[in-house]
Amino acid sequence: MEYNYPKFTPEMKKTHTILIPNMAITQFRLLEYALRYDGYKCEILGNCGSAVAQLGLKYVHNDTCYPALLVIGQFLDALNSGKYDLEHTALLITQTGGGCRASNYIHLLRKALVKAGYPNIPVASLNFSGLEKDSGFQMTLPLARRAIASVFYGDMLCALRNQVAPYENEKGAADKMVDLWVERLGRVLLAGKGFTSREMKHTFPLIARDFKSIPVTRVPKVKVGVVGEIYVKYSPLGNNDLQKFLESQNCEVNFPGLMGFVQYCIFNMGEDHVLYGGKLAMKMGTDQLLNWLDSVERSMLKAEADAGFYAPGPFKELVEKPEGIISLGAKMGEGWLLTAEMIELVQGGYGNIVCAQPFGCLPNHIVGKGMVNKIRAMYPSANITPIDYDPSATRVNQENRIKLMLAVAKERLNTPAEAKPLTAEEIAGGAPGLSHV
Repeated sequence: MEYNYPKFTPEMKKTHTILIPNMAITQFRLLEYALRYDGYKCEILGNCGSAVAQLGLKYVHNDTCYPALLVIGQFLDALNSGKYDLEHTALLITQTGGGCRASNYIHLLRKALVKAGYPNIPVASLNFSGLEKDSGFQMTLPLARRAIASVFYGDMLCALRNQVAPYENEKGAADKMVDLWVERLGRVLLAGKGFTSREMKHTFPLIARDFKSIPVTRVPKVKVGVVGEIYVKYSPLGNNDLQKFLESQNCEVNFPGLMGFVQYCIFNMGEDHVLYGGKLAMKMGTDQLLNWLDSVERSMLKAEADAGFYAPGPFKELVEKPEGIISLGAKMGEGWLLTAEMIELVQGGYGNIVCAQPFGCLPNHIVGKGMVNKIRAMYPSANITPIDYDPSATRVNQENRIKLMLAVAKERLNTPAEAKPLTAEEIAGGAPGLSHV
């Protein structure tokens, strides 16, 4: 039976509170201000824990992508909480528009809402690919510019915070600085400012200067990079608070920025023209947009480097990293970007890598776990461990696997030795074993 799901209408902009699932926390906190300036009332959800996953399992088949299960569980848990006026509440979910199952989350969510007894809750889609054309929630150019600024600012705050927090003399100083700048940037965005390239380029050095002023004591620590499926990589709910766990193990953690994924999605639209043909205007448009983003990104990275912090290469250099390893046509899920980020991390001194992926996420198993041996062959010092996340995976087993990776990292930190290249048999998984009766 066909069901007419309620749509988010333009009138609801004034009357409804929009709930947003948590992912990249700092970036989404700033995105909330961008949405508020555009007239939307919204709230980033913070409800986490095993109860959320169990609730998701109740309404979503367990063969479905783990992030979908968590996002839907988090929404339903919030609606069940009694905190919200259900007559004036809507949900916002992102859609990639690609071949990933994430493009179908919105339909799974609507079905779950009906089954859970919330058939009148409207769902809005945040996407750049023209999905849900009849939705009252539209990604306008002014909103897109503020959203992009929110991601740039959030990426920078996270990168600097993660390089300061493990060494700070006063516990919590880096987190306080993040809160200070989120509040400051939020006021600027609400005033309709701070989102042009000139304003961002002016602000980046000020942020870097403030983080540089935090007193630190630099001591050798294990440096860990985190890559993986976009939701599980960033969401504390999706990765069982991976960042907090790594920091409890005395590590410095590096999460590649969310803007890399945004640029990856834009780049792929132009790459389709190169691979398959189509309208040249699409390729020219994406190139122009990427050039503008590259200009802003290089200013951000320069501000980080000038203040003495580690700054990765810009996206245009990241595109060149996977050459000879994986095709730029591999763009399902995180595609070639995941492989490129692992190479960037190894080259940048973050050779201990956690590759976080939902169990059964075929694209990420290919471009993540499937590339590990090749990267190890090229960079023998690479210490990579893929970790699967799903409802049946226990947190203890995940953390124990990470501890094994960290044990190798700590041994190398204390007694550094030059890693030897892998043999062909080691790359293939080891020489065949013989058994005798």
